[in-house]
Parts: sequence; structure tokens; C-alpha cells
Amino acid sequence: MNDEASAHVDGCRAPESVYEALRTRIIQHDLEPGARISIAEEAARLGVSQTPVREALHRLEGDDLVVRSASRGYDVTSPIGVEGLRSLFEVRLLLEPWAARQAATDRLSNPAPRLRGELEELSSLHGAGRAVQAQRAAGDQRFHRWIVEATGNHVMAAAFERLHAHVHVFRLYQTDAEGHDTHGEHTAILEAVEACDPEAAEAAMRAHLLGAFSRLSSGLPADAPPLRSTAARARLR
Repeated sequence: MNDEASAHVDGCRAPESVYEALRTRIIQHDLEPGARISIAEEAARLGVSQTPVREALHRLEGDDLVVRSASRGYDVTSPIGVEGLRSLFEVRLLLEPWAARQAATDRLSNPAPRLRGELEELSSLHGAGRAVQAQRAAGDQRFHRWIVEATGNHVMAAAFERLHAHVHVFRLYQTDAEGHDTHGEHTAILEAVEACDPEAAEAAMRAHLLGAFSRLSSGLPADAPPLRSTAARARLR
């Protein structure tokens, strides 16, 4: 949702639209980490009452994107740091390679057409500005969501949404600013899913997640140990 679209929220869709508008502003760093959120100001900006803003902030607290204190109200959560990012990707490495494997089947639920459409749209984006980065982040989330949703596992889909919110906070600071490396990795996933090759899809997703962690953590402390995939750790035992 861009600024123009979020400037005034349709009252009949206020709770969901306010949540999406605030979530987008946090992910794009329009609301900086640690910033205080004024319920009255957000309600005025969105053209709604304060009630849907409070409801949205309550949901965002559940997503760990805002924190509440008795004295200050709501603040944007501080960045999760290298340990938090590593923990997040460890969970993704357990979930998403399996999801890619399940999606790479010869069924009507095979998400290849949607994945290809998303990659074509992402290929049309050029530049490394914040607005373009936000569009890439949204497209990246949709690409991964189509794969997760193709599994038919609703618990995984809910977990995915929560995990990816934190990933996209970091996307504005990664080295692959124009998405070239990400596009190549996504293409490998698409081709494996489209070919109904579960093993290749699982391997391509694992390689992509490891590459994404490297790019996202590039601005973090240099002495942070590298992330190892679950399979790699198993070989070391």
C-alpha cells in the first residue's frame, strides 16, 4: 500500500487496511525502529477513528513489530540484531525448503504460473531507491507466500507471515540492492517447481535462504559466524 493509497482508508475495511498501512510503514522504515507511534496522529493521517488504529497496533504487537509500555504507549520494535536474524533464518531453513519440495508436484496447486508472473513483475523494477526496494520486498514476500500456500498448511502460512515481516525490515540494508542475486535464486526455485522436481526445489530454496542471510547480515558485525543449513549441521555431527 503506497502513501496515496494509505492516506485515507475506506471505513468498511478499516481494521485490515489500517493494519496493512501501519505494517507497510514499519517495514519500509517510514516509521523508524524505536519511534513512538501516536494513535491520534495515525488515525488522522488514515482518516479513521482511533479504534481501528488501536486494533492494528494490537495485531502488530503480536507480530513483534511494535512494543507497548504503560508510560509511552506503542513504539516500533528495535531491529532484531544478528542473533535474532540468525534464529529467524534457522526456522526458515526448517520450513521453506520443505514447502518448496511439497509445492513441486504435478497438481493443480503447483504455484509455478504465479511464481513466473511474480518474477516477471520483479524484473521490471529498476534502481535501488527505498520505494523500489519496498516493491521488491513485497514481490519477494508474495513469491515465497505462493510456495507456502501451495502446501495447504495453514499453520505454516501464519508462521510465514510473521517471520517475513522481520526479514523485510532488513531488506533495505542488504548488498544485493537491485535484486540480481535474488532473482537468479528465485529463478532456480521456479524452474524446479515447474519441472515438478521436489529434490531440486528443496535444494534451490535452501541455497536461496543461505544466500539471503548472507546478504541481509552483510551490514552486521563482521565477526558474526556464518549460518549453516540444517543439512550441513547434520553432516558435522
